[in-house]
Amino acid sequence: MLSMMTPVLALACWSLVMWLWMYATRIPAMQKAGLDPAKIKQKGDLDVLPLGVRQIADNYNHLHEQPVIFYALCVYSHISGVVNEVMVAAAWAYVILRVAHSIFQATVNFVPVRFVLFSLSSITLIVMAVANVMRLINP
Repeated sequence: MLSMMTPVLALACWSLVMWLWMYATRIPAMQKAGLDPAKIKQKGDLDVLPLGVRQIADNYNHLHEQPVIFYALCVYSHISGVVNEVMVAAAWAYVILRVAHSIFQATVNFVPVRFVLFSLSSITLIVMAVANVMRLINP
């Protein structure tokens, strides 16, 4: 059975993996830096943390930005019945690209490669949006 909801679940679970990774690295780094969580008032207060720790946190935040469009498109596709092999493949492609983006940003973080991954995932969203609009215009 084709489902647009399984990729949604997969990306939501991946976001939680990144949340765990973020706190597994951030809490020890804060302790090592002598930061008191009660005294942190703004994001800049965490700039003393190692770059690798901040990159993981940045990626976790990124998973709450563009993927919102992905979630909306998948739910819309599911509700409106625009579910076929192409749409499901596009949804899975988006998830795979975002996981790759996360791993790359949290480790190597070479911006030109991150940009390619981000661009490919954006194009995937455009394909999904256009397919839904086309189905709306031409049922």
